[in-house]
Formats: sequence, C-alpha cells, structure tokens
Amino acid sequence: MKGIINSIDDINGLINAIKGIINAINGIVNAIEGIINVIINTIKGIINAINAIINAIKGIINSINDIINEIKGIINPINGIINAIKGIIDSISCIFNAINGIFNATNGIINSINGIINSINFIFNATNGIVNSINGINNSIYGINNLRQFMPFLRPLTME
Repeated sequence: MKGIINSIDDINGLINAIKGIINAINGIVNAIEGIINVIINTIKGIINAINAIINAIKGIINSINDIINEIKGIINPINGIINAIKGIIDSISCIFNAINGIFNATNGIINSINGIINSINFIFNATNGIVNSINGINNSIYGINNLRQFMPFLRPLTME
C-alpha cells in the first residue's frame, strides 16, 4: 500500500504541479493580455494625442489665415492710399515736366533771340570792319598824299 499511496501522492503532486503550470500559464497569458491591453491603450492614447495635435495645428492654421485676412483688410485700404499718393505724385511730376518744357521752350526762344543778336552783331562788326578798311585805305591815300608833298619823286604815284 505504501507504493500505491506514494504513487497517489506522486500523482497528486504531479496534478498539483500541472495545475501550478496551468496557473502559471494562465498568469503569463493574463500578463500578456494585460501588456497587449496596455500597448493597445497606449497606441490609442498616442493616436488621440496625434489627432489632438493635428486639430490644434488646424486651429493654428485657421487662426493664421484669419490673421492674414485681417492684415489684408488693413493693407487693401493702405494700398488704395498708396496708389492715390502715387497718382498725386505722377500728376505733380507731369506738372513739373510741363513747367520744365515751358522753361526749355523759353530757353530756346532766348537762344534764338541771342542768335539774332549775334547775327546783328556780326553784321555790325563786319560793317565796322569794312568801314575801318575804307578808313585804312583813306589813311593810306592821305599818308601817300602827305608823303608826296614832302617827297616830290612820289607825285606820279598819286591819283589826281
């Protein structure tokens, strides 16, 4: 009997050992399931965080677009004012160009008048030169006549 009891005890020990192994396997399976749940929940949390980041970025982009639109709303009237000022400057430039044209035309008239005056002065100087040449000829004739009076051999050179 002792052999059977030992055998039953051994079988019970084996059964208990198998139960322990099964419990250990169940514990490992439960631990793996827990790890899988933690991983899944972590991934879900990461995905939710990424979605929150994406939504925040979308909100930032929308806010930036709103700011850009507001700036455009400010810039458009400023552009209108700048264009108006450019138009005024262009008009003033046209006025100055017209005034400059008047000055240039007036300068042309004055230069033409100066040209006429210079031509008259040239004619006067040329006439004066002719008169001076005639006077020079007269003076030469007078000098010859005077010389003839003092030098009788020159008398045949005079025109009388």
